[in-house]
Amino acid sequence: METHFSKEQLKDEDNKSSEKILRKCVHCGFCNATCPTYLLLGDELDGPRGRIYLIKDMLENDKPANEKIVKHIDRCLSCYSCMTTCPSGVNYMHLIDHGRSHIEKTYKRPFNERVIRSFLSIVIPNPTYFRIIGMLTLLVKPFRFIFPKKISEMIDLMPGKFPKKTLHKKEVYSAQKTKRIARVALLTGCVQKVLSPQINEATIRLLNRHGIEVVVPKGIGCCGSLNHHLGKSDLAHQTFKKNISIWYDEYLKNGLDAIISNTSGCGTTLKDYEFIFRSDEDFKKKAKKISELTKDITEYLDENIKLDFIRRQNNDKEYKIAYHSACSMQHGQKIHDVPINLIKKTGNQVFDIPDGHICCGSAGTYNLLQSDIAKKLLKNKISNIEKIKPQFIATGNIGCITQIANGTKIPILHTVEIIDWYTGGLKPKVLRNL
Repeated sequence: METHFSKEQLKDEDNKSSEKILRKCVHCGFCNATCPTYLLLGDELDGPRGRIYLIKDMLENDKPANEKIVKHIDRCLSCYSCMTTCPSGVNYMHLIDHGRSHIEKTYKRPFNERVIRSFLSIVIPNPTYFRIIGMLTLLVKPFRFIFPKKISEMIDLMPGKFPKKTLHKKEVYSAQKTKRIARVALLTGCVQKVLSPQINEATIRLLNRHGIEVVVPKGIGCCGSLNHHLGKSDLAHQTFKKNISIWYDEYLKNGLDAIISNTSGCGTTLKDYEFIFRSDEDFKKKAKKISELTKDITEYLDENIKLDFIRRQNNDKEYKIAYHSACSMQHGQKIHDVPINLIKKTGNQVFDIPDGHICCGSAGTYNLLQSDIAKKLLKNKISNIEKIKPQFIATGNIGCITQIANGTKIPILHTVEIIDWYTGGLKPKVLRNL
């Protein structure tokens, strides 16, 4: 694609990076063939190619965003399916993030949108706030019909109950084997910590049982991806810098062999810290190291641990499992076969979901902000899952777990819960009746 950025514009590091990305695009349109919103809406501007043109025009001409641009950019899921499809290697992820940041800086949204987005920006990354709001929604759920449509839909997406609060009071969880073979930090997350604390508990048990010491450093909360994808770059960068500093200090003082993410959306962002701080002299070295250390839990297990899979007494049943490959896992981190192969080692049948490259509609805050499209994507996803007729579903992302659970009664759980169970851990509660 031909570009016309001025020399002055290219002094800006973000413009410089985006210009290189734009030049790689050859207008082929292969990306539209796998774009969930293009497939649903059939609008060129609701596909990656159309959005690329909108972003190019906005950045190149230094134009403030307008209502039309915002509508089509907001409809993007950031699922990155287009990056898997693109034959030219266009890094759409970095381009859409730049576009969203530009929108946030140049476009004044309607008052109600500003309020909702600011609310989500503050509440979701903070587990305490999120739990309080979650408890309040339980009280108002029976009366949600009195609220505006957008608020009512958000209330509807909240779970009907919340698990017992877990604080992860310990900073260090020691390896159970006499000889410690590695030391890792675990990102316990924000939403996951509240909705599904058993995922972190299973991760810690599994790693400890295989000789891995797990540290949960104080001060690490949200990974920053939520605000990053909302275009709130200043807030996101504050979180990024805090996390990087804490992990890097831990790495220098006590040593870390890896930083483990068991939420694929978070892992994708952590692995991108190096790019985000590429021109920051104070942080680029630290950010690079954190990105290099970051591993999805399944990726780390596959590369470093010989898992002791066992058949527990009275547990010789063979299950039929549908594996949902989260977009941030398969498209963002390029990890797809590894989790499937690990689950297969348990002796169960594992099946890819038809059209598994298409998003379920969760996508961070997308199902809250673009609920109509998200519902259609969920309906399609559930239809494809039911074709397999599985006894339960496995995936590697809390957002997908929450979204899919809203559309089906088929049990869904995290991949690490299955691996923990089949290497000596507890049978997940959601499967107790199977």
